[in-house]
Amino acid sequence: MDTENGNWLLELDHDQWIALPVSGPRPSARYKHAAAVVGEKLYIVGGSRNGRYLSDFQVFDLTNLTWSSIKLNVDPNSENVEHSSPEMAFPAISSHNMIKWENRLIIVGGQSKNISDRLTVRFINLESHLWGVIETTGNIPISRSGQSVSLVGSKLIMFGGEDKSRRLLNDVHVLDLETMSWSDLETTQTTPAPRFDHTAEVHAGRYLLIFGGCSHSVFYSDLHVLDLETMEWSQPEVQGEIVAPRAGHAGVTIDDKWYIVGGGDNRSGAQETLALNMSKLVISVLTSVKGRDPLASEGLSVSSSIIHGEKFLVAFGGYNGKYNNEVYVMRPKSNDSTHAKIFRSPAAAAAAASVTAAYALTTPEKAAFTDTRVSNIEVDLSVEINTVKKDKKLLESSLSEVQAEKSALQAKLDDTNSTHVDLSKELQSVQGQLVAERSRCAKLEAQIAELQKMLVSLQSIEEEVQEIRRQKAEFDRDIEVASAVQRQSSGGVWRWVSG
Repeated sequence: MDTENGNWLLELDHDQWIALPVSGPRPSARYKHAAAVVGEKLYIVGGSRNGRYLSDFQVFDLTNLTWSSIKLNVDPNSENVEHSSPEMAFPAISSHNMIKWENRLIIVGGQSKNISDRLTVRFINLESHLWGVIETTGNIPISRSGQSVSLVGSKLIMFGGEDKSRRLLNDVHVLDLETMSWSDLETTQTTPAPRFDHTAEVHAGRYLLIFGGCSHSVFYSDLHVLDLETMEWSQPEVQGEIVAPRAGHAGVTIDDKWYIVGGGDNRSGAQETLALNMSKLVISVLTSVKGRDPLASEGLSVSSSIIHGEKFLVAFGGYNGKYNNEVYVMRPKSNDSTHAKIFRSPAAAAAAASVTAAYALTTPEKAAFTDTRVSNIEVDLSVEINTVKKDKKLLESSLSEVQAEKSALQAKLDDTNSTHVDLSKELQSVQGQLVAERSRCAKLEAQIAELQKMLVSLQSIEEEVQEIRRQKAEFDRDIEVASAVQRQSSGGVWRWVSG
């Protein structure tokens, strides 16, 4: 590779990952860090390794392929950093988010040793290399980690995560970066299940897409869409490849494609690099790696960059049984020209919810966070009607299957209820027997107590009998002695008379 002139990317094949030949020392291998590309530099903050949170700030130059470590000092104007000094290090943190805003990196949430009850927002100034805590106002969310954060105009949209008590969340909050004020979003329709370690992206400045993630026991591969104008959730069907559930993956968009890399299910890493066409809602496998490849890891990061007019992906870190610190790049093919599309709200598209093509697709007239305008809306109604009819038949067939399954489940439920009644009766009978046995035991214990008292009395009587026997024996000896003396005395008198 021509690393000296920064022309190495021109040698890359399309849609293939390649490890960069990094010069000099590298940062510690890690996962669950945060990454952002600014210009031709990749910035890495924090992460986790062997159960220890990291606090370093690393930068990778994408032109000369070298790493360097940057020392951060506390911003003296940051009033929320307690007991701060200019030499105070950036806090060790993991499972956080980071985005670039103006000349700063904004770091949201994450796990740390001294986590507060409310969500902490920090900043790093890319020019002065000062860091601090941003004072936010409004309805500040509770602290959390594993959440997703997406930038829409001047607003950050945060979804889900888990709090410091490991309670799973599925709430939506917005941080206005101009006023640094938090607000809640009140949504309708079916909200995604609470989750963390998912990915999120915003399409056309209006639609928030949530993909994958996990609870404490379940891994997801579902896609949910929040219309930021109507505040309605929907779960459209995704066409194309069937992908395995995953969490801890990373995602980034180039044009209207959402590239999703890595992740896993605690047993194996996801080997595919996915490309989701957000306009058509079609997902495809761009490439695959081997099972133990660093790109098949959880907690890695992926970013996008433009060098010499070329767009490419850059991935770093992750854990798949081994912590990684390799830098990988991919040069994706240029995007095909397609007509822009939108998602209908669930109420307007209920009859065609199972098929993406049934949605009327266009650029939104007015988004909640942008001022985009509608132009050149072309919808083939006849095709859409035929599609809806086909979908209706599919839905009716699915409904019949669901009803049959419901009947089977109801029969099982009836059997279970019957068994429950029998077991309840048996339990009551056993409880009655137990009461009787307890009463019998109480009587026996009373009899035992009386017998013990009688035994004590018998022991006393036995002692008295022994004493009487002893006295009788002594009396018998005394009588015998007396009789012997009397006989001796009587014999002497008769001998005197006869003599």
